[in-house]
Amino acid sequence: MVKLLPEVRSLVEGKNIGFVATVMPNGSPQVTPVWVDIEGDYVLINTVKGRRKDKNTDRDPRVSIAIADAANPYRYVEIRGRVVEKTAQGAVEHIDRLARKYLGAARFEGPRSNRLIWKIKPEKIVTF
Repeated sequence: MVKLLPEVRSLVEGKNIGFVATVMPNGSPQVTPVWVDIEGDYVLINTVKGRRKDKNTDRDPRVSIAIADAANPYRYVEIRGRVVEKTAQGAVEHIDRLARKYLGAARFEGPRSNRLIWKIKPEKIVTF
């Protein structure tokens, strides 16, 4: 597993939107903006079970996440890796924590049922 260096951690921990790319059944890319989080050297994403990106990673766990600095979009990181775990345990609490980080809200007002936390193991990191 690739270690997340401090400059990468700062982008993941900051209030920066990520764009996760997954692989469609026909091999084409599918990209979605996401909130990102960190646990050790893993990147976390919270989503709803059954969405297109979730179905794609059930079939092919490879992903790429681009995260740009909100203050300077020319400073960004690309993290390539694999979804190594999906869990519903703690997913509602996690989306509430992300809502506080990104929106300053006490509670996430979007879909709360069937939430999943993806744990992504980085395999290659490119910084700019």
